[in-house]
Amino acid sequence: MTDRPQVTHRRERRGLIGPFGGRHLLAGAMIILVVGVLLVVVTTPLGTVAPTGPNDPKATQFVLDPNARIGVRPGEIPPELEVVRTDGTTYRLTDLNGSPVRLADLRGKGVWINFWASWCPPCQAETPILRDLAGRYRDRGLVVVGISVQETSAENVAAYAAKYQLAYTIAPDSTGEIYRLYRPPGLPTQIFVGPDGAVRSFVLAPLTLAAAEAQIQAILPTVGGAPSGGSPSPSPAP
Repeated sequence: MTDRPQVTHRRERRGLIGPFGGRHLLAGAMIILVVGVLLVVVTTPLGTVAPTGPNDPKATQFVLDPNARIGVRPGEIPPELEVVRTDGTTYRLTDLNGSPVRLADLRGKGVWINFWASWCPPCQAETPILRDLAGRYRDRGLVVVGISVQETSAENVAAYAAKYQLAYTIAPDSTGEIYRLYRPPGLPTQIFVGPDGAVRSFVLAPLTLAAAEAQIQAILPTVGGAPSGGSPSPSPAP
């Protein structure tokens, strides 16, 4: 008689979860972790684009050139809003109606120059403040000049102004030449000019309502038309 091979019944080996053992589970967790990290890296925008606004105490500029040194200081007469090019022609800033915007024409007024852009989140959040304060202080001698930069077209700027009912002066800097003349590091940049035509202060950040009103109060002409006194110190933030 031929001996038959002995059949050995082995006990079925079970994993931690069904058929999966510890090594399988660890490898799966590592794959999920790596995929998650890659998704975060791929979907995270370059630069800071999180909405910031006047109610955010940490609201900052959308920085375009961190090494820029602003080309005007308190006490100085700011450059006129025009540039003579190397070919002898002159580039002049104009408003949405095509009329020249000249600081010399605004002497005797308090002037709030605001460098901004419709695509800039901090500028968008600050727009209601400019709109409301421009109307509130217009009869007291305030002129707001919003200089939009790096826009696709003047028509887009006009559409933005119409959508949000911006009644203050808006001048598209289509070529960026005025922006480069003043050399702000980012958007928004605020420059406050007194009735005497000299810069009183500048702010390299979006302004809160209270901070904006404080700056405005310091540049308003007096009832008699003489330059107002006092000016806030220049500040990189409101």
